Amino acid sequence: MLMNLQVRDFAIVEKIDIEFDSGMTVLTGETGAGKSILVDALGLVLGERGNAQLVRDGARRAEFAAGFDVSNLETVCAWLVEQALDLDGECLLRRVINADGRSRAFINGNAVPLSQLKSIGELLLDIHGQHFHQSLARRPIQRDLLDHFGGLLEQRAEVATIYSSWIAVAERLKSLLDADADRASRLDLLTFQLQELDSLGLSENEAKELNKERQILQNSGRLVDGVTTALDALVDSESNNANGQIAAATRSLESLAEFDSSLAPLLELLNTASIQVSEATESLRRYGEDIDMDPQRRDWVEERLDALQVVARKHRVPADELLSLRVRLRDEHDALTNSEQRGRELEAQAAAMRDDFLTRARDLSAARTTAANSFSAAVTAAMSGLGMPGGTFVVALSKLSEESARPWGIDDIEFLISANPGQKPQPLAKIASGGELSRMSLSIQVIASDGSAIPTMVFDEVDSGVGGGVAEMVGRRLQEIGGNRQVLCVTHLPQVASLADQHFRISKVTDGKSTRTGLQVLANEERVEELARMLGGVEITAKTLEHAAEMLAGARQKRA
Repeated sequence: MLMNLQVRDFAIVEKIDIEFDSGMTVLTGETGAGKSILVDALGLVLGERGNAQLVRDGARRAEFAAGFDVSNLETVCAWLVEQALDLDGECLLRRVINADGRSRAFINGNAVPLSQLKSIGELLLDIHGQHFHQSLARRPIQRDLLDHFGGLLEQRAEVATIYSSWIAVAERLKSLLDADADRASRLDLLTFQLQELDSLGLSENEAKELNKERQILQNSGRLVDGVTTALDALVDSESNNANGQIAAATRSLESLAEFDSSLAPLLELLNTASIQVSEATESLRRYGEDIDMDPQRRDWVEERLDALQVVARKHRVPADELLSLRVRLRDEHDALTNSEQRGRELEAQAAAMRDDFLTRARDLSAARTTAANSFSAAVTAAMSGLGMPGGTFVVALSKLSEESARPWGIDDIEFLISANPGQKPQPLAKIASGGELSRMSLSIQVIASDGSAIPTMVFDEVDSGVGGGVAEMVGRRLQEIGGNRQVLCVTHLPQVASLADQHFRISKVTDGKSTRTGLQVLANEERVEELARMLGGVEITAKTLEHAAEMLAGARQKRA
């Protein structure tokens, strides 16, 4: 469960620390005080996207931290162990958003990608927003709710994987069939191109080696002159050469070394230099002898390079890539030559994948039918408990044709509702009453959550549009959920707030220069005052206070 939440420099929140208990907790306050800001803060610490505009004016960064007790949550503990992030049954999530827009995320003190924060957040807390009913009419949302309720999300993912593989093979088959029309002409072209490349008799790195040889042949005269000059400087010059100079220096030091032994290392260096000069001389002589000044060889190299360049330009590739081009063309030629056999293989593979997909999709459809019946009955019962007696909720499933199959299967899913007895169920989008739609939305969210293992549920003003006795029914249902999991509820309804185990009041404080959000845990008398404010508005009378106290006492009695 969620143990605490810390928020720093977020929107109009300067600093808030909240400790949460189990059961049902409500957050109340005037409109605009910042109640939903705290829900947004929870979303951010659980991995939702944020930006620099969320940082309070004048602050360097916004910080969010939430602590969870996960000692009894096997799935969460296993995830933390798998990611090497476990910490003795605790889970501390932290998020920092800088004023420059950069964001960092941490799990138990370890820096992690935002995706990991989101993954663990989905196991810990589920936020039901106040505008959920607006998206409830969308078919994808309805499909997700049904599959979530029925525990079918993993099965649906398997169906989607098989569908993707089937479609990929089918598209490859189609491409192969489409190419058959041009196969003969393409094969003729490839045959000609391969014959042309084969006639060149290409060898590995030939163009590179020929260019290197051409450079040597074109500069052979300069190379010979340079080698001759170098040999003169080393040994061949009679008057002054390096070998003679080193020999003279060696003799001079040898006559002095008997007087000073420290000259011995210098003599050793000179001897080494003499050996190196001799080795360099021999290498230069061999190099000079190997220099090829044959004009015929030079002409042949030029002609060979020209031939390579002509073919390379034709294929629009560098000359040193002709050999790899030949491999690619050969592969394409072989593939086209064997395309008929490959087509039969792909056709058989696509048919097998199609059959596998349809089998699994039918199994998923059967499971959805069972889940739809249970979901329909459960939501219908919940509607009765939320002031819609005689109302009916139906999950309608219709089968798609094979051509219309999609990654999620072969079912078209639509939620239908009849708010009053005798009325034919209609699509949710046609429900005119906002109150009915709000109650419908709450019923669906609550029932869908029954199939979830998520320990903490947050309801952000999902009770909008209802009042009176229905509001108390909503509160009782939320209280029932709080009996086996943690519930946080942002509400404007005193009937709901009176049934909470823990009550926070959110208020806006201003000094004329700046505005910030404050939070207070309410004790008994303070709860009476807050309920009175919610009941009576601006002017709170003794009678309003008496009504609030009676409401709170009645709620305690019902809990007992």
